[in-house]
Amino acid sequence: MSVVILLADGARPDTLAAAIDAGHLPALSRLRDDGGLFTVTSCFPSVTGPAYAPFLMGRFPGPIGLPGLRWFDRSRTACSGPDHTRSYVGHQIRALDRDLATDAPTIFELCASSLGALQVIGRGLPATQRIGAITPRSALRAAVTHFTGNVRGWLDIDREVSARVVRRVRDERPEFVFAAFVGVDKISHAVGQQSHLLLDALRIVDDTAASIRRDAEQRGDWDDLSLWIASDHGHSPVRWHEDLARLVASQGFRTIAHPWVFTPRPEVAVMVSGNAMAHLYLELQRRDRPTWPGLSARWSELLDMLLARESVDLAILPRDDGAEVRSARDGTAYIRRQRNAFSYHTRSGDPLGIGGDLLCVTADEAYALTSRTDYPDSIVQIAHLASSPRSGDIILSASRDWDFRARYEPIPHVSSHGALHRDHMLVPLLLNRPPAAAPRRTVDVMPSALSALRKAVPAGLDGESFI
Repeated sequence: MSVVILLADGARPDTLAAAIDAGHLPALSRLRDDGGLFTVTSCFPSVTGPAYAPFLMGRFPGPIGLPGLRWFDRSRTACSGPDHTRSYVGHQIRALDRDLATDAPTIFELCASSLGALQVIGRGLPATQRIGAITPRSALRAAVTHFTGNVRGWLDIDREVSARVVRRVRDERPEFVFAAFVGVDKISHAVGQQSHLLLDALRIVDDTAASIRRDAEQRGDWDDLSLWIASDHGHSPVRWHEDLARLVASQGFRTIAHPWVFTPRPEVAVMVSGNAMAHLYLELQRRDRPTWPGLSARWSELLDMLLARESVDLAILPRDDGAEVRSARDGTAYIRRQRNAFSYHTRSGDPLGIGGDLLCVTADEAYALTSRTDYPDSIVQIAHLASSPRSGDIILSASRDWDFRARYEPIPHVSSHGALHRDHMLVPLLLNRPPAAAPRRTVDVMPSALSALRKAVPAGLDGESFI
């Protein structure tokens, strides 16, 4: 038995389905006919890195130590000074594995043999089993490709990853394989999901699936192979970029934000992910995490200013008993979680567009009740992220057509992700066999892979097996 997951980073379900329907992806079309193409929800923040945790750990990223692509270490226990910040864009990506909660196992730690390619999370995966592992040469190549805006260079990297994955799956036949292809995401940021280059990126994934299937059929073990295609987040067009760090600084606050994090006596840390979501950390001198409504009036004034900006869709305020969700347009509501029950109380409006209050619903019921809104699975996702000790004191989700980073990207982004919008949260999941139950979330993939491998599923996962 073996499970192979090919991740087309940043692929939207409608984009993938359209390419299959048009006949551009024959191997994926065969898989759809055999098993099915499903639309499931990712996690919040819907951004590469944290959004890999559901696939490889069966857990939402915030509570296990990954609140975003960038974050501030209020406890001063994980990140060194003087800034005490983390950014997985760059050399600090090496710290990601040790930032993870130690009591949350990766699937690599549960399988006898695994193979990873550009997997970001690699705890339990030997160095010899990592394709695209960070070396001085690979880091230099990735940096040059990134900072020169060489979109076709990412496709070359994907082709190399494909060739190596196909060869090693054929020769070694590992139990579990997770291979990420970054071309779709990089092309989307640079030129949008409508570009013809995006088809080139998807064809690399299709060719990889075709080769793996052909080899398995020739060996006679196709029936023992689960071949799944997925994505970690979606994308939506961006027309305007809010310089969130500069905006906060303009209000008189000493601000730190990447890449310039060395500010004397900082007051606010602005940590952007995706770039359509951000954590704002307040009262940085404190080691304990302040929660609303106990923060001072000066922070309420900052919050009001942010909500008045066209770029800000939702502001999420962690509280001791859950989270407050505010929208300048649609009012305020509260989310509360008691063990495995979730409640949604409208106060002055319905910012998540659910249609009314919810009292003590299960995670699956909350999923169904939010699935058709602009914020699918929002109640569960907000409750988990707000409870993370590493999350900010204000969590922002950007409005459509906006993101929060106007400077320091090597090329202007014309498409972004990270927010709670359905275009960011909905992702495809393509299976080569019909599931026993309809998949709901990407956290369902890891326990399903273990079930397919006939391995015990650990307790405490956020996902459920669809096998």
